[in-house]
Parts: sequence; structure tokens; C-alpha cells
Amino acid sequence: MTTTATIRTRLRAGIVGALFLTALLAISAQAIRLHVFEGAWLSERAAREYERAMLVQGKRGAITDRNGSPLAVSIDSPSIAAFPRQMTDRRAAAKQLARALNQPLREVVRKLDPERSFVWLKRQATPRQAETIQALGIKGVDFITEHSRYYPNKTLAAQLVGFSGIDGHGLEGMEFYFDATLKGGEQEITILKDALGRRFEGAGMPVDLAGGNNVVLTIDRTIQHITQKALDASATQYGAQSGMAIVMAPATGEVLALAHYPFFNPNSYGSFERKLWRNRAITDPFEPGSTMKIFSVAAAIDSGVCSPSTIFFCENGEYRIGRNTIHDTKSHGWLSLQQIVKYSSNIGSVKMTEKLGARQLHAYLDAFGFGKRSGIACPGETAGSLSPFKSWSAIDTGAISFGQGISVSAIQLIAAASAIANDGMLMKPMLVREITDRNGGTVKRFSPEPVRRAVSSHTAATVRRILKTVITEGGTGVNAALEGYSVCGKTGTAQKIDSSGTYAKGRYLSSFLGLVPADQPELAILVLLDEPTVQSYGGIVAAPAFRQIALETLSYLNIPPGPDADRLRVSRGNRANG
Repeated sequence: MTTTATIRTRLRAGIVGALFLTALLAISAQAIRLHVFEGAWLSERAAREYERAMLVQGKRGAITDRNGSPLAVSIDSPSIAAFPRQMTDRRAAAKQLARALNQPLREVVRKLDPERSFVWLKRQATPRQAETIQALGIKGVDFITEHSRYYPNKTLAAQLVGFSGIDGHGLEGMEFYFDATLKGGEQEITILKDALGRRFEGAGMPVDLAGGNNVVLTIDRTIQHITQKALDASATQYGAQSGMAIVMAPATGEVLALAHYPFFNPNSYGSFERKLWRNRAITDPFEPGSTMKIFSVAAAIDSGVCSPSTIFFCENGEYRIGRNTIHDTKSHGWLSLQQIVKYSSNIGSVKMTEKLGARQLHAYLDAFGFGKRSGIACPGETAGSLSPFKSWSAIDTGAISFGQGISVSAIQLIAAASAIANDGMLMKPMLVREITDRNGGTVKRFSPEPVRRAVSSHTAATVRRILKTVITEGGTGVNAALEGYSVCGKTGTAQKIDSSGTYAKGRYLSSFLGLVPADQPELAILVLLDEPTVQSYGGIVAAPAFRQIALETLSYLNIPPGPDADRLRVSRGNRANG
């Protein structure tokens, strides 16, 4: 009996020992597998429970106007994050968070998926939102300081300045074009959490991440405001679909204002249609209409083919070229070149161009910068279109002389007019004065850049004298006249082309392009209204906006009326251009 019991005891002990040995071997094998073969994967997975890699950026540089007034700045902004696995009651937390952040409950519940170790609840939240969430005291919710972009002037120069996205990269306008200049340094950091989900403050945070450089524009905030106000008033009064206005300093090519209607607010760009974001003055080509007569007349005078007193028979308002008929809005007989501009006779322009010839017309339009990009520091610039003169028929040549069959951008048009104001010298349009570092030191300065001589100084002065008559009684631009100041300019009423390629009835681009003071112009101003519905003539629709912009800007720049204005030009220039 004793022997049998001993055998059974030993057998049981052996079985138990074998089981323990088997378990020990299994544990050892598993330990070897985990530590040797899967150790790196497990370490990484464990780290994900308490570590979060994040790319942080230094503060983005500012965009300012010429006088240092901020147009785009970066401010510290709290971003709200969550660690779903550390939440004890995710459903209750989701309800509180959705209410505080004004987000759909379903979306917040989806974000708090326990399979996710980290999730953003709200990037760049408002201070009030951050305070509300912090007061809730929800476990697993944290706050991380980021930089958000803020546009203090809201709609002012919005299409020019553009905007940047939530990740700090420029998406439109100067924000996009100068993104590499504006953005600060980047560094990847690791945010550490303890077992209770508490963040180790400062763990992995950069000590001093370099900020971006600043971009100083040529825009003057006050002149920009004057221009937008006038454009808004005219577009509203005449029921225009859209509009643009530009103010340029002819001697330097600096753009002092660049406005678009309708406006949009870059602080909430997602609430506006994408088509409103675009800087159409740079990107969109259009047929200029009769404002092109400024340059075809300049070509005729500079080439020696015509003088202001050269006369042409204007066919009493109807002139056939082959199967095509050119019309004037009013019937005219004999007109001098000066009168052709004053009354904006298309037939007179065609007759003048028949003497000039296609080759010379093309050469002068090319010299004025049409048909090619100006190289302005702004994204998406169009070259417009100026086809080779060898492909022009007689009707093509005539039509181009009065602004049909050629397309230009608004910036090309005002730069070319500024050449007439600047004694025939074409300047490269300028939008940026300098790049500065975060301490205000100059990194790069941009100087006025002459492109080429378009016409002689004598021709430019002659054209300005002709354009002064447009503003006098009987001229198409009488509504642009300023009391105490001499003005020269040209109206334009261009019929638009529809999707079928034919001119659309009742759809016009109405414009006024003017220089003031006429004898020694300090300002070139272009106003364009797209598809006005109440009236269509540029002299009625756009000229009053020119007058308002010119009068208020001259007053702001302390440019006095009367003959003394020319004598004080140097002292004024310091403020206008500096």
C-alpha cells in the first residue's frame, strides 16, 4: 500500500513538475519572441501610449503696408486635443465637448474613437472656447499653443494679401507667393504623457524656434481704404457684377492700392466663394475697349505718322471694311486726331491705324508691355494676348486699335498708362518694398525698375494734352473732372465675349483710366466695373469712382490744387513713395 501511494505521489509530482516546466518553457519562449523578435514593435507601441510626435513652427512673419501698418499677423492660439483612451466616459465627454465647441455630436463621438491615441478636437480655438473646455475638467483633454493667422483689417486688400491655412502655409495671394519667406522654422517635438494622462509641461518643446521674415508691401492702407470705398459705391449704384480699381505711382511703378469687388474676409475665407479669393487684377485677361486708344494714338504720334491736328473723315458713324462694319456711338464727319480721342471714335481710330500699319502698331503695343507678363511679385499673372501682326487682317488691325481682339490684365493696363505719365518710360509694377527680419532689419530691398522706353518724352506729353480734352465739355470723361486739379484720361466701354466666342448683347466692361495732375502726374488710377446693369458707359459708371479716389488721395498726400502743385512735387514724393 505504501509503495503504491508513494508511486502515485511521485507520479503526481512529476506531472505537476512537467506542467510547470512546460509553462516555464512556454513563458521563456514567449519572452524570447517578444524581446528578441518583436521588441522594437512593442517598444514603439508602448511609446504611442504616452508619446505624440508633433511638427511645430516658429511664428509666421507679418505682412504690412508701406508704413508698417499690419495687414496679416500671427497670434498665439490654443488648440484643443484629446487622448480618447484615457477618458473614463467618452459618451458623456463627447456631449459636453460638442456643446462647448458647437460641433455635431456624431462628429465628436467619431473623433473620440478608443482606437485612436490622439486626436485634434479644435485647431486654433478661440480663447472663450478654450476657457469653456478647461472649466469642464474632462480627463484626457489637453491644450497646445499654436500660431494662428489674423487679418486685422478684414476685407482690406484681401485678394492681394491672400490667406494661409490652419497648418500655417500660404494658400492665396502674397501669403502663397512669399510663403517660404514668411514661414518660421520647423521642428518635430514629442509631447510626453504620464500614466494618468497628464502632459509634462515643456517636455520636448523647442526653446527658441526662429520666426519668419516680414513682407512690406507698397500698398498704403489709407489709399486702399479710399479706393475700396469708392469702388463699392459705384458697383452698388450701377449694379455691377464685380469690379477692380488700382492706384499706381507712375514714377516708380509702386501700386498704392489694389481693390476688388465683391470683398471677402480672409479670417473666414471658407465662408466665401472661391472665385472671390482670386487677385483678378493680376490673373484675369479682358478686352480693354477704348482705353487702348491711348496707346494706338501714342504709336501714331511717336512714329511720325500723325500729329494731334491730323484730320480723318469718320464716315458719319458707319465704315465698312470688307464684310465688316465699324460703328461709332455718334455720327461724326471730319475729326482731328485729338477729337477722335475726345469723342472716342472707333472709325477715326481705324482710319489712323490704316496710316500707321499693323507692324508699327504691334511694335508699340509690345513696347508698352502688352502680350507678356510684367514679372510683378504676385502669383498667377496672365500675359494677356497680342497675336503676331502677320496674322492680322485689315479688320483685326483696326479693331485692336480700339481695344478689340487684344486682351490685357488690369496691372498691364495701368502700367502702360503710367508710362505715358512717366514721360514715356515703362516701369515694372511693384507690390513689395522690402523684406525685413523679426527685429525690423532689412533683409532685401526692392528698388523701382525701369523696363524700357515705350515712347519719347515729347510724345508722352503730347498724348497727355490730348487726353485732357476727354475731360472737357463734350468729351466722354467729363464726370472725371476735379475742381482745382487738371485731369487727363480715357473712358472705355468694352462689349464682352460670351461662351460661343461672339460679342454678347448688353454685357459690358466699363472703365476709366486717368492721370492726375495731368501735366506732372503723381497718380495713375484705373477703375473697371464688370457688367453694370443700370448704365454701361465708362464715362458714367467708372469716371465718378475715379474722381472720388483721386480727390481723396490727393488730399491725403497733401498735393495742393492749382499751378503750385508741380513746384511742390519733390516734397510730396517723399510721402507718396516713401
